[in-house]
Amino acid sequence: MIAWLIALPLLVVVLAFTRRLTRRHGRTVLRLIIAADALLFGGALALLVVSLSGGAAQAATVSAAASGSNSAALIGAAIAVAGASIGASIAVAYTGAAALAVMSERPELFGRAMVIVGLAEGIAIYGLVVAIILLGKA
Repeated sequence: MIAWLIALPLLVVVLAFTRRLTRRHGRTVLRLIIAADALLFGGALALLVVSLSGGAAQAATVSAAASGSNSAALIGAAIAVAGASIGASIAVAYTGAAALAVMSERPELFGRAMVIVGLAEGIAIYGLVVAIILLGKA
């Protein structure tokens, strides 16, 4: 999981760079990219064959996979809290602005407006609950 978080921005940079090169140099760069892809595919195929044929090394990979599940739960909890907090802040921004606009015209609607803003803040609490559930299972 961590490898994807590191490799994804790198992949975007490489794709942007190759797109720029293909626009400038055309077919020669395209042939080089196809050759590099074939080389990477061959290396990945060789790595797959070696990893599937290993006998004694499988015990080490099982313990490494068990420790990796905890990090995945932590990343999932962080994503849940961050996403819920960002969503709640956007919701509070819109509902708060609308509540202030309503209260400037009709001050007696203060209670109703604050209830709606409070409901928008509840989204962050849902994200925190999901994070606690994820951490409890890890």
